[in-house]
Amino acid sequence: MKICSIREGGPAARAKLHAGDEILSIDGHEIHDVIDLKYYTYDARLRVRVRDAQGRERTVRVRKDEGEELGVGFDDYLMDKARHCANRCVFCFIDQLPKGMRETLYFKDDDVRMSFLMGNYISLTNLTEHDLERICEMRISPVNVSVHVTDPEARRRMLRNPRAGECLAIMNRLAEHRISMNCQIVLCPGYNDGELLEKTLSDLIALFPAVPSVSIVPVGLSDHREGLCPLRPVDAEKAREIIDTANRFGEACLERYGTRVIYCADEFYLKAGLPVPASEYYEDFPQIENGVGLMASFEDEVREAAAAFPRGAVIAPFSVATGVAAESFMRRMVALLMESCDNIHKCAHTVYAVENRFFGSQITVAGLVTGQDLLAQLSGKPLGERLFIPEVMLKYGERVFLDDMTVEELSAALGVPVLPVKVDGRSFAEAILGKTLEK
Repeated sequence: MKICSIREGGPAARAKLHAGDEILSIDGHEIHDVIDLKYYTYDARLRVRVRDAQGRERTVRVRKDEGEELGVGFDDYLMDKARHCANRCVFCFIDQLPKGMRETLYFKDDDVRMSFLMGNYISLTNLTEHDLERICEMRISPVNVSVHVTDPEARRRMLRNPRAGECLAIMNRLAEHRISMNCQIVLCPGYNDGELLEKTLSDLIALFPAVPSVSIVPVGLSDHREGLCPLRPVDAEKAREIIDTANRFGEACLERYGTRVIYCADEFYLKAGLPVPASEYYEDFPQIENGVGLMASFEDEVREAAAAFPRGAVIAPFSVATGVAAESFMRRMVALLMESCDNIHKCAHTVYAVENRFFGSQITVAGLVTGQDLLAQLSGKPLGERLFIPEVMLKYGERVFLDDMTVEELSAALGVPVLPVKVDGRSFAEAILGKTLEK
């Protein structure tokens, strides 16, 4: 693997490794990807075999702290090509994207390395025997698994892959090697609800503690499903049914294991018209990245920040844009902050719910709102001196929306600074205040 950058002052730099050197092996182990690199560079003393740009090989001795990273960078984070998904899932959201978007959005990864390193969910359908042996040998844990349903025939039907029925057998093997697996179920009415959901939850609970958490999320359906398998959305009645099932199994887990294990995404409660449980329900928020307990955590953080809000602060006028699902919640969060500051009452502020016309009105989450929908629906509206948006609307690590509009382009078109904010209550409060709160 050819090094493209060296961190100044890092172990690799001190050992006189250079950009352009190709890592061949570490302590005699061939290096094929980032997992090999991380696993075989853990020790404090290393022998690194490299080939320079002229083709000359040499062995370099590296000294560092145990567990310290080598301090090298590569053109691709994985040091290898990401593995493409081999499934044709009936609910796949990528299949529901409109044409003409940037090419990277259409790539479906199903790579255990991305699961371990980035938290991506994988289906287990493209693992080879070598992959399984390496996971167990290297203790690649946790792995995030898109289970959906454990019944073999039902899973083959949902994922439309003949290997999909092997899921539970693979998970049992990983559990025997104490590999931790966080699991996800995308609930599709008619495909994995009812008795199939109960069987799935029973099978997953039986793997505890190897399966410490299971999230259930509702299927997302865009308006771009031409030629795709017909699916029903999760309506209010179905949402209440799923919540009842999850709570029943969760209570059984609490009694048996001392932890709930089974959780529904916040979106189920919004669809059902039910209040989201208090933060205590979610214990240590094991699947908050999946939208499980995010609203409860956010509210706790807002309340904590409100208590530290300086009552005499002068707040510049602002507006907030979010998805339809979170409109009333965000209005309540702003109100909590209003109550904590004398001058904020005099500050013009508005929360706008942006309907998703790009993907379709059934998509109500903030993370799929596009720049063009923000522009079309907020143009001419009173926005104050700044417009706050959740940074989940943007491509990870960049300032571009799903439709390729940039934050800067939207700001110029609306005539007001558009400010992405981390999805946590303290960051939101500090953005409104315009400065860091004292802890």
